[in-house]
Amino acid sequence: MAAQASFSIERPGGPRTVTVAYERAGAGEPLLLLHGIGHHWQAWEPVLRILATERDVIAVDLPGFGTSPALPDGFTYDLTSMVPVLAGFCRELGLDRPHVAGNSLGGLLALDMGREKLVRSVTALSPAGFWTGAERRYAFGTLLAMRHGARTLPVPLVERLSRSAAGRAALTGTIYARPGRRSPEAVVAETLALRHATGFGQTLAAGRDVLFRDDIPEIPVTVAWGSRDRILLRRQGVRAKRVLPGARLVRLPGCGHVPMNDDPALVARVILDTSR
Repeated sequence: MAAQASFSIERPGGPRTVTVAYERAGAGEPLLLLHGIGHHWQAWEPVLRILATERDVIAVDLPGFGTSPALPDGFTYDLTSMVPVLAGFCRELGLDRPHVAGNSLGGLLALDMGREKLVRSVTALSPAGFWTGAERRYAFGTLLAMRHGARTLPVPLVERLSRSAAGRAALTGTIYARPGRRSPEAVVAETLALRHATGFGQTLAAGRDVLFRDDIPEIPVTVAWGSRDRILLRRQGVRAKRVLPGARLVRLPGCGHVPMNDDPALVARVILDTSR
């Protein structure tokens, strides 16, 4: 059931109210799902029902994305702001150290929540933060090109393209290895989500100096990478394993940067295995 949570976060100069939209389904131990930059909670729809058979699943629209408002004045879109916001969201919903799974930006946030011991387990799908400078510039250039397309294509053209497999590939083939599997409605919605993402620019700017360097002992961590990831190349998974020697590194054959659409059963199994 779609909902919103509003809660206060202490900042210099006084508390600020943050509002986060989310979808919740299922029962069991809590599992928080975090999407990537420019996306929305619906990125998780292909796996949501599978996960909800065993978990109380909470898929969020990160602040400034989907239907969540932008962060209020006094916040930045870096880890020092976003992780306390997610911790505040968990407190508001009464989630005691949930499991967390994240994709791309969401994977980086999930890992940082694990580093802060805010969660029970972490599954990071193609997480940001394990790049070289050249790899980061390539990824950011690709994301900016996607954003430009989403902002400049007329909506009737997006709708027309979404009706064919070739058109869906043109719109979303950068993030999916099997874009033809997306429904026309989902492709239109995520293109518009990227177009209207008020947090996009500040989030991208905040990521320019991000490198994840800390191990996460004592909790289960899985890092999974699609073999056909065209944004964050899969060799970054090997780098992640060096930083996180206790983590399980999983290859996702035939999957792109957002693997939940490409192989829902495999991705759901990886997440559930980690959270067990």
